[in-house]
Amino acid sequence: MKTAAFADVKDRLSKFLREAEHEQVVITRHGRPAGVLIGFETEDDWFEYKMENDPRFLRRIAEARADLRAGKSFSWNEMQKDEDLRIATTSARRETRRP
Repeated sequence: MKTAAFADVKDRLSKFLREAEHEQVVITRHGRPAGVLIGFETEDDWFEYKMENDPRFLRRIAEARADLRAGKSFSWNEMQKDEDLRIATTSARRETRRP
């Protein structure tokens, strides 16, 4: 993690943004940490950051983990069987409607 004074960052923001694509830059004010500059090399990096810091997403993950601990879950195989049954039922309904 790199450290830079606020005055330097203010004067050369483009340079520090490029550096922040590879490592976070701690911005100091009067020698004390005041913030962090985080850059993104790709849109995927930006998306990942948003997901990791979105309170709604984090809440859903926490709820899912709580459900797992409480035994309120099902396996991928069970889910696939349900999906296969739904597809078969939908197909059968379509076939019976055809003139």
